[in-house]
Amino acid sequence: MNDKSRLYAGAAVGLVAAAALGFGAARLTQPAPPAPEPEATATAAAGDSVAITPDGIATSQIAVARATSGELDAAIPASATVEATPDAEAVLTARAPGTVIRILKRIGDPVRAGETLALVESRDASQIAADRAAAAARVTLASRQAARERSLLAQGVSPRADYETAQANLAVAQADARRASAAAGAVRLAGDGRSIAVVSPVGGRITAAPANLGQFVAAETELFRVADPRRLQITASLPPAQAPRVRAGDRVELTTTDGRTIEGRVRSETGVVDPETRAATVVVVPTAGDSTLAPGQLVQARIFASGGATKDGVMVPQEAVQTLGDRTVVFERTRMGFRARTVQVGARSGGLVAIVSGLTAGTPIATTNAFLLKAEIEKEQAE
Repeated sequence: MNDKSRLYAGAAVGLVAAAALGFGAARLTQPAPPAPEPEATATAAAGDSVAITPDGIATSQIAVARATSGELDAAIPASATVEATPDAEAVLTARAPGTVIRILKRIGDPVRAGETLALVESRDASQIAADRAAAAARVTLASRQAARERSLLAQGVSPRADYETAQANLAVAQADARRASAAAGAVRLAGDGRSIAVVSPVGGRITAAPANLGQFVAAETELFRVADPRRLQITASLPPAQAPRVRAGDRVELTTTDGRTIEGRVRSETGVVDPETRAATVVVVPTAGDSTLAPGQLVQARIFASGGATKDGVMVPQEAVQTLGDRTVVFERTRMGFRARTVQVGARSGGLVAIVSGLTAGTPIATTNAFLLKAEIEKEQAE
């Protein structure tokens, strides 16, 4: 190899070495690639907030108000029915089969206790009258025989055994007479001896009168219904979960279909659930015995249950309380917008909700259209 060849070989080796050295230096001086950023772990914190400007709040018509402190009556709404008290309503029936021959009262007429409303001519009535008359005759005969035997015994003519037999016969006759009189009284036997009187045991007004003149009726057929409108009670049906909160004496607000409001009080609660309606019954009485109510009328009741009243609590409008996942929240106003705040709610009444924990009085929160904030958070979480 000549000198010129050696020179070319040395130059090639130098170029290769320089290239390798330059590549290594470039690898050493190249900045390290950035590490992959970890996924956001503050989803819960960021997901509970909604950034919105004052103009956006105004555009969305989201109202902001401060939570207030006060007392909340736990009013329970319920459907109720007006009824006469058990001792103020009577169903009048025919005590024996027969034909209606006289009707003395019509529906709506006032009735006094013990007044006759109709007469029913009955064959059974004639038989009962005959039995009563025969029993009275036997009593008269037995009484005379006993008196005669007592006189003979006093004179020493008749033995005591005959007198005692006469006394026994008199006792039997009197017992038969009492039985016949009781039967006549049970069917309300009229004075003519062939009719049964339909008599009202209570005073009030006739609320139903299905009886017709000349109609043949069987025993125990309803002919009239009488109720005293001054003695009323209202039965309200409550969900079983709400019934334990009601106490005797709790105030009740009754609203009729025409918008009138009547005050009442809880008289009693049954404490049991009806197996058919699956509801608990509460008995309410009007405090003033309002005569404008009528048996059978439907009313709406608001029972202010003392067992669920909240005293000195934090109150917020019902529309401010929202459900976010498995949490109950309200949206607190912040500088950047709103933040969901977990709360524990208590009783609800009249559009207000009592906050048991999680919020203090005076905190500004979203009220009207708060559901828009909930929808925005759920949208962000879904994305």
